Amino acid sequence: MLLWAGLAFISVTLLPVMLLSVVPAWTSSFMVGYQMDRLTSSKQMPPLAHDWVSWDEIAPAAKLAVIAAEDQRFSEHFGFDLEAIGKAVEHNRDHRRKRGASTISQQAAKNLFLWSGRSWFRKGLEVGYTLLIETFWSKKRVLEVYLNVVEFGPGVYGVEAASQKYFRKPASRLTYSEAALLAAVLPNPKRLKVATPSAYVQQRASWILGQMNHLGTAEIEKL
Repeated sequence: MLLWAGLAFISVTLLPVMLLSVVPAWTSSFMVGYQMDRLTSSKQMPPLAHDWVSWDEIAPAAKLAVIAAEDQRFSEHFGFDLEAIGKAVEHNRDHRRKRGASTISQQAAKNLFLWSGRSWFRKGLEVGYTLLIETFWSKKRVLEVYLNVVEFGPGVYGVEAASQKYFRKPASRLTYSEAALLAAVLPNPKRLKVATPSAYVQQRASWILGQMNHLGTAEIEKL
């Protein structure tokens, strides 16, 4: 029983992580969930758009934008930003509007293997998958996969599909301002819009653009 349990654990955790260290992530748990919702929902939902592109087919601006927006210590930590977690705990103690501290590695793990939600069980699985990803993947691979599976709008998954939909160009040709706008909606791509950005999205994109210029391409060269 213990042997079978161990083999089952490895087959659903370790093996997929190791496989995806070299094989393109053509789908994810979030994409599967979206397709299921689309089939069962009474509301009309747009078809899923997703195209895998390699590291070299993604503009440096897109890579820098998500780092600037979501995880500026991405190159330094091992999947968890303890400083950001401490600040989030302190903030959430005194504010009703909660602040998260998930890294790009955690977001990649959640998008690929898990589901949205706030349960401790799901968070525990996220921690485990994040550690596996950081162990078996390079930082370049983590960012490459994340950019290919993250949602930028209803049914729009990955930076290539987003670039084609919103800017009519491949992800390799994204400018700094376009990449900043894409990254600006990542906290909530179902509510925040790239095509019709609100004042908040425009303000956030402007802030991200400033952070990108401050960090510079050296941040990508560290990976």
